[in-house]
Amino acid sequence: MHYALDLRTFLFSHYFYTGLRIATGVVGLTLLVLQFTDLPTAMTVCIGALSTSLMDLPSTLRHKFNEMLSSVLICTAVTLIISLCAPFHWLLSGMLVIVTFLASMMLVYGKKAMPLQFSALFVMTLAMENAMSVPQALFHTGLFLSGGLIYLAYSMTVSWFLRSRIKQQVLAEALFELARYINIKADFYDIHMDLNSQFNTLVRQQIVLAEKQQASRDLILRDPKNEQDTILVQVHFGMFDLYEHILSAHTDYAILRQHLADADVLTYLRDLVSKAASDIESIAYAVTRKRASFASINYKAEMRSIEAELQQLQQDSLAGKLSEETLDILRATYIKICDAIDMIGQLHHATQSVQGPLPVFMSKDMTPFLTQQKYQLGVLVSNLRWQSPTFRFAIRAALAISCGLLAADSLPYAGHGYWIVLTIAIILKPSFSQTKQRRSDRLIGTLIGCVATALILRFVHEPIALLGFMFMATAAAPAFIYVKYRYTAIAASMQILLQINLVIPSSGHVIGERLIDTLIGAVIATAFSFVLPSWEYRTLPQLVRNVLKSNQRFLEAGSNLLQGKVRDDFIYRVCRKRFLDSISELASTLVRMLDEPLSKHRAVENLNQFIVHNYLVIAHIAALRMLLRRNAEGMPHEAVNLQLDAATAHVRKTLELAEQVLNPAAPLAAPSASPMPGDVGASGATGEAAQAANWSAWYPLQRRVEQLYEDTEKIAVNSAAIGRILAA
Repeated sequence: MHYALDLRTFLFSHYFYTGLRIATGVVGLTLLVLQFTDLPTAMTVCIGALSTSLMDLPSTLRHKFNEMLSSVLICTAVTLIISLCAPFHWLLSGMLVIVTFLASMMLVYGKKAMPLQFSALFVMTLAMENAMSVPQALFHTGLFLSGGLIYLAYSMTVSWFLRSRIKQQVLAEALFELARYINIKADFYDIHMDLNSQFNTLVRQQIVLAEKQQASRDLILRDPKNEQDTILVQVHFGMFDLYEHILSAHTDYAILRQHLADADVLTYLRDLVSKAASDIESIAYAVTRKRASFASINYKAEMRSIEAELQQLQQDSLAGKLSEETLDILRATYIKICDAIDMIGQLHHATQSVQGPLPVFMSKDMTPFLTQQKYQLGVLVSNLRWQSPTFRFAIRAALAISCGLLAADSLPYAGHGYWIVLTIAIILKPSFSQTKQRRSDRLIGTLIGCVATALILRFVHEPIALLGFMFMATAAAPAFIYVKYRYTAIAASMQILLQINLVIPSSGHVIGERLIDTLIGAVIATAFSFVLPSWEYRTLPQLVRNVLKSNQRFLEAGSNLLQGKVRDDFIYRVCRKRFLDSISELASTLVRMLDEPLSKHRAVENLNQFIVHNYLVIAHIAALRMLLRRNAEGMPHEAVNLQLDAATAHVRKTLELAEQVLNPAAPLAAPSASPMPGDVGASGATGEAAQAANWSAWYPLQRRVEQLYEDTEKIAVNSAAIGRILAA
């Protein structure tokens, strides 16, 4: 369950704060204007504020101002154009199609542009019902603009006072998702859980975790101002160090399950890791409340039980009942979990006060870690081509809106074309999977919202009381939009129906008509989701190549760091982030493809395996880094570097081969033979080789390199299979 769906954490989340801020601004402004003018005028100002609030998202103050101001200007222009065209039906219809196309093309600027696109369509649908003269249209637009600007000023003021609070809440959300990630890791020690499905679940959670960690970077790494910000930076970096350590804790779960299925030690390990996840949740719980966190979870019982089991298993190993390899893997796993628990303790301390100087790379340019949003006209123009998925979606949306207008004209009752158009705008999304999910949520949410509103209007008649319900609906709609859209659909339906009733009393009969309009809009949106579709499998070859290329860059950066060729891990962290981002993008595409018709599925199992084994490459490099760091004393550097050079060269060639076999028509290079992990090279001296064999970490190093070879070879095999299937 999402942490924001738990009332205990929801009330302190940025989702609740955002909803409360928006509702206070929109409804408060409406009540204020209502003191000096009539209700229709107040509602026009309210709609201006409401459309601007759609862009009121957690962001840095400068970015928030630019985004919200863009929304005010674009939506004001749309309101004016549509209001001027409203008296002329043929002109209005043409302009609605043009505005829909242009608004949909804004999606070329990425996820951040989605609320802006919807806000433009939202005000378009509301303005299309206002047949006005030119002076009336200008006055109406002026009221709309004033509402948007007043809300912009209000939101920026509140956000300035709460700027540190937003950072805490976003960081806390990343910590909650890390805790969920670790909870999934705990189930790897449960022999009743299927290992392959657990890997897939883990990778899916990594997508969510990467998104929340990026939101944390974007807010926290931009110019820490005070002591409180410094504490948040400490916690932020502590979280990422812990995350890398958890990656390094990946072990050979299959061997542990095979040889220790009847032992209690795996149950104790699972309980220990679950407690660690709960410990991180307690840190997130404290951060979201602006409090210092103190350790409250006791691990002693599980640790004593594991240590007792290890002693017994040591006896079994000496008696030949258990292999030494299995026992070594178990010991190493337990040590890494204990180290992770120590790091969680350091994370508790990081929340309490400034612990020391910030990491050295804070003085460097942090741009590679931050989201760079560039709104350049050239990006939009370059996508005005038939092959562009955004262009195809814009055409699809414009056609769907046209069909919705024709359907509205054919209805026997008073036209509510704007509700049909709004339903289409809400449901029809660039991907089929998003459209499918929105359709279900919109239909169910509208039904519940209409029934709830009918009951409210049946028993409540006082305008102030109705405004109170409208306030709650206005707060709930944005609060759940990124958590559970069905709740947003319920709240939004109630909000609009209550607005209509306040403007036009005794309009309760429109509720049934709204249900019919919603159904018509859903049918049209569903039908047009098959028109000029951009099926996900078409983007797979490029996404797979991106993963392979970022894998090679990460491997190179990791090799340089492991061999001491670079002084700090800045480049390594950048390459790791980009590698994880490319994996997340591919995994997200796969998840969306699974929601598409079965005939559009391609290489599902091979893609799953490809994603998992690329993810494991990160785990192996992180584990090698941790291994060398922990066993630095007495390390035979020459032998280790020769081993790492050989491994890097072999893995790079394997990944290059994977790129080649992705295109079945390309000529293949002959695969190189796998070097033996224990071979330090022909030039290695006998004394150096003997020293390497006596080094305590030499065997774990060999074993980890073997696993790296195995996973990269599986990447190449799955790349070949993906290439064949996509080519067919």
